[in-house]
Amino acid sequence: MPVNTASLVIGLSYASLLFLVAVGLSVVFGLMRFINLATGSLYLIGGYIGWSVARSTGNFLLALLAGALAALVVGIAIERGFLQRLHRKELLQVALTLGVAYVVQDVTRWIWGGDPLRLRPPAMLRGSMELFGSVVPIYRVALIVVGAVLAILVWYLLERTKWGAYVRAGVDDLEMVQCLGINARRIFAIVFSLGAFLSGLGGALGTPVTGVAPGTDVQLLLMALIVVVLGGLGSVAGAIAASIVVALTDTIVRTFWPEASFFAVWALAATVLIVRPQGLFGRPGWA
Repeated sequence: MPVNTASLVIGLSYASLLFLVAVGLSVVFGLMRFINLATGSLYLIGGYIGWSVARSTGNFLLALLAGALAALVVGIAIERGFLQRLHRKELLQVALTLGVAYVVQDVTRWIWGGDPLRLRPPAMLRGSMELFGSVVPIYRVALIVVGAVLAILVWYLLERTKWGAYVRAGVDDLEMVQCLGINARRIFAIVFSLGAFLSGLGGALGTPVTGVAPGTDVQLLLMALIVVVLGGLGSVAGAIAASIVVALTDTIVRTFWPEASFFAVWALAATVLIVRPQGLFGRPGWA
């Protein structure tokens, strides 16, 4: 069975979701050295809130905004309530965010149940279209476009603006940034909030495709961690490239050998790290 346009569209649409979850995780760890295992939970919150708002109002755009803002609020609460006290304490960070992930999973199961929930796309994005000789879902194509636009915006923000220069400088040498009088605490808060917002938006956008259920957060977190390590810490370009590579690898292998798809992704990551320990776009010394 050859890889056709439909498989590529499915893979690239999945890459869009992975990027939204992974880019915040990558930059947050690169800048703050904070291991946020609650990233998948923010995706889960965005998905559930988006589903509820869409069911109540019938407004898909409002559902996207509500899901992203709900994840943003939870992210700010985590950062302001706990992060400031655990800077450079990696084991406590892991324990805390893992605990948050378990709490979020139990609370969402209590509120929405354990059955998978799926949101219908807006009417204009339902159905299929022909693309390069293959029939593909319109929503998948739209998801690729949205992911590409957001990737460009995030890349421009972090790579071509003064604020982005502060973030990149903090990734390379946080102490020097603080010596220059830049408010590192404010940068931390903004970066973490941006990552939370994108994760929640990814959850709301992904609900029509993957659905949302307890366990979705774990699956997305594992894939996002692979993207972060493969692309290189603190690199937006690395998150973009690695999201595409990981998603296409998973989709293509799943087409021919479904049981081996997850193994193939981990094998790919291990192979790349053996050759280039800092990742595809990481700087030497970050391994």
